[in-house]
Formats: sequence, structure tokens, C-alpha cells
Amino acid sequence: MATFELYRRSTIGMCLTETLDEMVSNGTLSPELAIQVLVQFDKSMTEALENQVKSKVSVKGHLHTYRFCDNVWTFILQDAIFKNEECQETVGMVKIVACDSKLLTQ
Repeated sequence: MATFELYRRSTIGMCLTETLDEMVSNGTLSPELAIQVLVQFDKSMTEALENQVKSKVSVKGHLHTYRFCDNVWTFILQDAIFKNEECQETVGMVKIVACDSKLLTQ
């Protein structure tokens, strides 16, 4: 299964990376095993989002910046409103990174 390393920049991905770095520095974990853990994290996040998340969210906001590079869209929205069936949340500024899922099957 091909995956993106995109989720490593999420809060949980950054915490995992910091923890693995600390374990490698302390000699608790080998660098090779730390890399294997990160690869498994990429696979697990892709699979979980594809198979377990069923809700849909609509997003509205002021488009501050957008960029398309290497088949990756990056949007920066100001005063974004995220809305689903149950609730609505307003965020001052948000960065959305979107990749074409068809690239995973190539």
C-alpha cells in the first residue's frame, strides 16, 4: 500500500516523531525500527481515514492563499467555518493540504 507522509505533520504525528527521536537518542530504539514505526503510522492513518471515518464536513471561509505543486493542493483559509450534521466550529486561520488519492494506487 502506497501512502503519503502527510500525517506526520499532524499533532499526533509530530508527537510520535519527537518520542521516537528521543528514544533513538537514548539508545532505547534503533533508527531502523523508528523508521519502520513511522512507515506503519503512515499506513495506519491512511487506512483509518479511508475505512473508519464516515462523517462529512463542509468548509467555508475567506481564501487567503492557494497553491498547487507536485499534485498537492495547499489552501490557507481565514475565518473558516467547519460544519457537519451535529455542530459548527469557526477557526481564525487554517491550512488544508489535499492530495489526490488516485496517486496512492499508482
